[in-house]
Amino acid sequence: MNLFKEVADIKTADQLHLPTPEVAYHTIATKPTQIQQDMVKALSERASKVHSGAVSPDVDNMLKITSDGRKLGLDQRIINPMLPDEETTKVNQCVANILQYWRDGEEEKLTQLVFCDISTPKTTPSQRAAKASPGTLDSPEIHALESAISLEESAETPFTVYEDVRQKLIDAGMPPEQIAFIHDANTEVKKRELFAKVRSGQVRVLMGSTAKMGAGTNVQDRLVALHDLDCPWRPRDLTQRKGRIERQGNQNKLVHVCRYVTEGTFDAYLWQTVENKQKFISQIMTSKSPVRSCEDVDATALSFAEIKALCAGDPRIKERMDLDIEVSKLKIMKADHNSKQFRLEDSLLKYFPEKIEEHKGFVRGLEADMQTLAAHPLPAEGFVGMEIRGDRLTDKENAGAALLDTCKEVKGKDPVQIGSYRGFTMSVAFDSMWKTYTLTLKGQMTHRVELGSDARGNLVRIENALDKMPERLRSVQEQLENLYNQQAAAKAEVGKPFPQEQELAAKTARLIELDMELNLDGKGQPQPEQAIAKSTRPSVLDRLKAPPVHGAPEKPHKKEMEAR
Repeated sequence: MNLFKEVADIKTADQLHLPTPEVAYHTIATKPTQIQQDMVKALSERASKVHSGAVSPDVDNMLKITSDGRKLGLDQRIINPMLPDEETTKVNQCVANILQYWRDGEEEKLTQLVFCDISTPKTTPSQRAAKASPGTLDSPEIHALESAISLEESAETPFTVYEDVRQKLIDAGMPPEQIAFIHDANTEVKKRELFAKVRSGQVRVLMGSTAKMGAGTNVQDRLVALHDLDCPWRPRDLTQRKGRIERQGNQNKLVHVCRYVTEGTFDAYLWQTVENKQKFISQIMTSKSPVRSCEDVDATALSFAEIKALCAGDPRIKERMDLDIEVSKLKIMKADHNSKQFRLEDSLLKYFPEKIEEHKGFVRGLEADMQTLAAHPLPAEGFVGMEIRGDRLTDKENAGAALLDTCKEVKGKDPVQIGSYRGFTMSVAFDSMWKTYTLTLKGQMTHRVELGSDARGNLVRIENALDKMPERLRSVQEQLENLYNQQAAAKAEVGKPFPQEQELAAKTARLIELDMELNLDGKGQPQPEQAIAKSTRPSVLDRLKAPPVHGAPEKPHKKEMEAR
């Protein structure tokens, strides 16, 4: 990200401080119904069969089980429409909250958004027929087709959460024209018309999925509440949802984001997973990055062990997830600590000694050049003289002109010696890229001067470069002192242990213990390398040695023990 920011101007929300409304978050947790609890246990049994290989993957698999678990967490009637509609479900809690915000915002015509990616309204057969062949049927044929379809649809209408919420809002007194589905606006023109109605307050409850009602939905003017009925897999989907209401142009100073969770189902795990993903993402996409590297573990299906733990209501699954995050962060911090230690050792062995000797040489060279300069002082009046091409020039005008004439003879970038001045050898080189001539004054050190077209001005530039020797000497001495200080600080830091080593060891041991208890490796037993500390592991050579056929293994040789 540091490299990327060198070529890109990145401004995130935490830096811009845009005039957006304050967001109040509400988590509405509902208890599962008895039917939901029983069905979650049934999912556990399905997972056991899949895990044992008793079921073919094309019949049942973990992805199907996870999908059914998400549906069950939203509403049991998605699994079977004949199941009862119980008052304690999160869908009914959402309806109650929508009605409360609707009544409270009646005067200002405040609006609300409801996001739900599961159980979205399906296109009816009549809509599909009209879309597939617009204008190809005569009026009598259209009427006959619609009559046949209406009889079919009236026989069995599939259950969707969208229609259920809409009907309950209407039954509670909300006018039907104030409720809309984003899915009904299937063209850009219809979308613009619908968004305009929401901004004006004609439509006060808009329902949709993240894909259809996320980016590009500008309806924030009167939004007072947003409802997340389900949890998506990706944190960016939640960001897009929240971005519809936490937006410039919203006339409300305080807005509400309500998120609904059914306890004892997959809901809690999904929200925890998205939270962990977002933690890693936030370390990169903000101005405050606490670690040097991060990792995002994407998943669309739960593992067998996770489903078993969720079905049992095991709190250890959450502890394990939190520990996994903490251990990963500590490992990154330890790796960074070790890298710094290696760099310190390398600096003490190579970098600091070389740099210190180099700067000592600079100091000696500048002091010698200053002595040379003092041995060839400028006269009180007149010109000290300059040697060019073997000629001794004592007139300043002639020396400046001769210097310019000599430059015209130099064509390449390799320095060409042309004479001397005040005890220093002069060389000139031409830079074809920048079209400039550079004069080099060489003593123990090199002093460069960029020449111009003015003969007298060039002599002034040469004197200015030589007068800067004391300033250069002070700068090199300061750098040398700084190197000594850095070397002393490195000696004090090198060899220090990782300060959180004990915390890392304790949390790693607990994580291994939880993995064993929850069977997260899927094999029943942890790998030996997981449970054995690095310092106590046998060597590779020992593993290759076959133990004796009879009796206990032979005692290792003393030298072998020392090698261990």
